[in-house]
Amino acid sequence: MQYRFDYKKHPGRERTRFYAPDPKDALVTVITPFYNAGKYFEQTFNSVMNQTFPWFEWIIVNDGTTNQDDVRLLHELASRDRRITVVTQPNQGLASARNTGVAHASCDLIVPLDADDVIAPQYLECTYWALQKNPEAAWCFTDSYGFQAQEYSWKPAFDAERMKTENILTYASMIRKKDILEVGGYRVEKQSYYEDWRFWLNMLSHHKRPVRVYTNLFWYRRLENSMLSDINRNPEKAAFAKGIIAEAAKSADGSVKAVEYPFSTSRKPFAGPQFLPWDRRTNPDNTRKKVLWLIPWMVLGGADKFNLDAISGLQENGFDNHILTTNFSDNPWRQKFEDITDEIFCLPDFLDPADYPEFISYYIQSRGIDVLMLSNSYSGYYMIPWIREHFPDLAIVDYVHSVDKSWREGGYARTSGALHNIVDKTYVCNSQTRNDMIEMFHRDPDSVECLYIGVDQHYFDPGQEAPGYLHTLLNLAPERKIVLFPCRIDGGKRPFFMLDIAQGVQKVIPDIAFVVAGDGELLEPLKKEIAARAMENTVYCIGQADDMRKCYRDSHLTLICSLIEGLTLTAYESLSMGVPVVSSRAGGQGDLIGSDVGALLPLRQEAWDLERRVYDPEEIRDYVRAVCRILTDEELYRQLSENCRKKIENGFSLSTMVEKLTDELVLLTTDARFGQNRRRVCAGLATAGRLAAEYYVVYLQWQSAYSECLEVWNARCWFKQLWEDSQAELQNAREALIQEDSISGRDLLRLLAAKIRRKIRSLFRRS
Repeated sequence: MQYRFDYKKHPGRERTRFYAPDPKDALVTVITPFYNAGKYFEQTFNSVMNQTFPWFEWIIVNDGTTNQDDVRLLHELASRDRRITVVTQPNQGLASARNTGVAHASCDLIVPLDADDVIAPQYLECTYWALQKNPEAAWCFTDSYGFQAQEYSWKPAFDAERMKTENILTYASMIRKKDILEVGGYRVEKQSYYEDWRFWLNMLSHHKRPVRVYTNLFWYRRLENSMLSDINRNPEKAAFAKGIIAEAAKSADGSVKAVEYPFSTSRKPFAGPQFLPWDRRTNPDNTRKKVLWLIPWMVLGGADKFNLDAISGLQENGFDNHILTTNFSDNPWRQKFEDITDEIFCLPDFLDPADYPEFISYYIQSRGIDVLMLSNSYSGYYMIPWIREHFPDLAIVDYVHSVDKSWREGGYARTSGALHNIVDKTYVCNSQTRNDMIEMFHRDPDSVECLYIGVDQHYFDPGQEAPGYLHTLLNLAPERKIVLFPCRIDGGKRPFFMLDIAQGVQKVIPDIAFVVAGDGELLEPLKKEIAARAMENTVYCIGQADDMRKCYRDSHLTLICSLIEGLTLTAYESLSMGVPVVSSRAGGQGDLIGSDVGALLPLRQEAWDLERRVYDPEEIRDYVRAVCRILTDEELYRQLSENCRKKIENGFSLSTMVEKLTDELVLLTTDARFGQNRRRVCAGLATAGRLAAEYYVVYLQWQSAYSECLEVWNARCWFKQLWEDSQAELQNAREALIQEDSISGRDLLRLLAAKIRRKIRSLFRRS
């Protein structure tokens, strides 16, 4: 089960921003042709007003509208914002209206937007930055969504040759005005045709290059009676339009390449971070404290759930939250975060990694950020010294979930430890991680504080969910007991160790069911191993669950046998639902899990040994005994279940975490002692020349080298697989030929060599 994207959450459903800077400060011109377009125009209006980048002007061209109610709506909405100008002309069609808008534009960057489509709040800001960083490009387009009559995500790679026969681009883009004028604008014809497609072909005929922003920021309203549909349904109009396109395609340059984000590594790793002075504020009237979250992505995971819960809680407690992600991802949880804030920017989607610091410097100034919270962003850690050097009054904190000894001898904890005085405070999710930060990475004890992540005990309440979900889903008898294994299926969680435990428990409780709830790179190998052991009627894989509460409600026990943990969110959730937990003594699990709520068992495997598939028999017996004891002793189970819920209510709730975090951030931004230390550290960095800047350059070089090593490793694996497959094929062929006993040795070698060549050619074609 996967998180489903909700196409009903399109932008502009209501207006959320009202600050309107002086139109003289505009950096972008939005142009909208308007002809009897009142039905959907208010949503388009809201989507433009809600832009995070407020320095725009909006030229709306009333192209001879005949519906007076639409005219009144247009002027009424336009009167609400001084950045809007309405230009009226007799009806001359879409191309003419856009040209009129371009003629009235005072800015060098133009965004055409039709009166029934909408743009995401970040549209102008992302495309503006993408063009600023690619001065040789003529226009910038984003990926898009279709909505209403048809719902889809449109993310095609740019292909100039394909454009000659198929329009793969949407019309909405940020285009340099000089380039629009150089190609003669939008061509006016005697009737409507594929104006946008022809415009892009004209741009290609002038060898103009685009930039592609990976994020879906344009929303194209699909209507049954649109102008495009009218052309396609009418044979004469369609023939006319296709003739124009065929002629324009003759001169289009099919070799034009786009700058397409994201980049796997920086294209200018030695450039060094640049500071951008910026004296404009996106909303100078907003006096709420502002927190900038620097995180890797928005995906399913304990760290991401902490981010989501903390951001939601802080928003309710009077903070504004802003999110920048630093790792490339499709961010399946993005809509969850967008329910809280629309200030979300996925940096890889529109920037080179070398440009992240410059954008962050602009962002901190334009929003008036008070606190930077860093959570699991590896590149973020290497930017922090440079950020501290330029922002002495900015509070900087980070959150560390665990010490991962299998990655860089400590993972994020190690990198955090290197920033001893540069961050104001490091928060950790358990006492063991705090001790490791102090003992292993020599952090000052006063600078590291335990902040338990907590759980929403009102949501994860067994009384709020009816039983039967898993039993119905998996066709299990109601009396069958279920052990839940909820996690990302990777080496650190030891899913194959779970299988050994399940086999042992099955011998004592024959009808036991183990349910694996999660996704990951080892899910498919795990399924194969389940089949190989004939355990399909004991271990069930349901993938990523949409609502874990349903899974806990039907479970009798939660199993956590990880090698590496901080303090798992699943442990909190399980206890809140009254479900005992059997856990490994990994990380800080002991802060929450003990004999009062389940069992905490010793690890008998080194944390770095993630590839192991054969486990210590004694450790397997530890888990089997613990699971069977809890599930077969009814009185013990009842007491443990009661203790689980009480333990959460008495100190491990989400509300407790949010209140403590709120108090901490208020203290960091108001206590003069922290401010004095920040300025002292800033002054020290300023005396170290370009050390802080070079710290990030070193990271970019490491990233580049790591990427190259990964390519080499993948190539090695590919050739190894090629060799193994070829050897197996050749052995089969050799045995078959020998059995025929009608072929000479020389002919056999010739046939085998030919088979090798065919196999290699086939594999290379597939690669």
